[in-house]
Amino acid sequence: MSCRDRPRFIRPVFLSSLHTFCLPSFRSIFCPVFFLFLLSVSLVFASEKEETVLPINRETSAFQKGAFTQLSKHLSLGVKIKYFDNSHTSYEFGNPFSPYQAPLSRLEFPLDSWWGGVELRLSYPRFSIGGEVLTNALGDAHGRMKDSDWDDNDAPDRKTIYSESGCRMEPSYMARFDMDLEISDWLGLPQWFSLRPVVGFRYQNFHMVTHDGIQYEPFSGKPPASLPGKGIRFKQTYWQYFTGIRSSVDIGQFANISSLKFLVQFDWAYVEGSNEDNHLLRAGRRFTYEDTFGYAWHASAGLKKGLTKNLFLSFDVDYLQITTTGSHRLVNEAFNMDFGFSHGVKVWSEQTNYSMSLQYQF
Repeated sequence: MSCRDRPRFIRPVFLSSLHTFCLPSFRSIFCPVFFLFLLSVSLVFASEKEETVLPINRETSAFQKGAFTQLSKHLSLGVKIKYFDNSHTSYEFGNPFSPYQAPLSRLEFPLDSWWGGVELRLSYPRFSIGGEVLTNALGDAHGRMKDSDWDDNDAPDRKTIYSESGCRMEPSYMARFDMDLEISDWLGLPQWFSLRPVVGFRYQNFHMVTHDGIQYEPFSGKPPASLPGKGIRFKQTYWQYFTGIRSSVDIGQFANISSLKFLVQFDWAYVEGSNEDNHLLRAGRRFTYEDTFGYAWHASAGLKKGLTKNLFLSFDVDYLQITTTGSHRLVNEAFNMDFGFSHGVKVWSEQTNYSMSLQYQF
């Protein structure tokens, strides 16, 4: 039995207390700021919108129809496909006992897979608000899940166990909601250059099952061991509250191509992470949990081309880097095991994706 499975410790309460204190504190700040931004956008829009006086005898249904018509002029609906390339989400934790090596264990899950979904946006000259919802294509992610251990206390820097497994993507989901405010005219910038502060929320939920692996113990003298069937059921969620800048450049007028724009966005996010790892090959019902918080950097760039008056095609490249730290908990009720620590706990992800979307503007 390795030191990470010692069944004689209780979970330190202060770890979860600290995490619980930090997260609501951030939400109490972010949520009012987010809605104040929305309110300011609404007030700006209201102040710039021309008032419409309706005749007293106009029927309510006619008013509703007219309001919907006005709203639909600013509405766009799109379908989107996305492929993750050379991407992963990973976690590791250290040894809470002497010699305190970190990492003690590291697990790396591939994310290279296809995703698809819909996007909806309401766009006005002064602001826009919208979002997207995506889900994955079922099947194995490209690449192998990697599991590494450094559990030799006499040689803490030596990787003693290494395994690779297939990684099947179970139903997983992503969502994004954001709003932006046009300020280029306030700054005296040219009409072909758009500059918009943006705030929003990204949600990522990954569900994976590893299977049919092979394990190596290079310093034990043992031959590689087969790990048939399911190995680990892994669930992970990232909540990302972001703020940044969004810009577009009408490059069509310089390249003599009608309706062609270059799009770019940079943003920073506060991140909350949650992991659940069920080691299916271990005795009992062995679960590990990570509760973490940290930050993320995100950048994207792309092109948007008008195909017709109402139909637009977009290509984008997107990069996201997430880094969080927090607490680790090990639970196996069959062995009366429930303890936790924070030494060397890290959860991180690097994601690069290429997407294409087709949007219809009503």
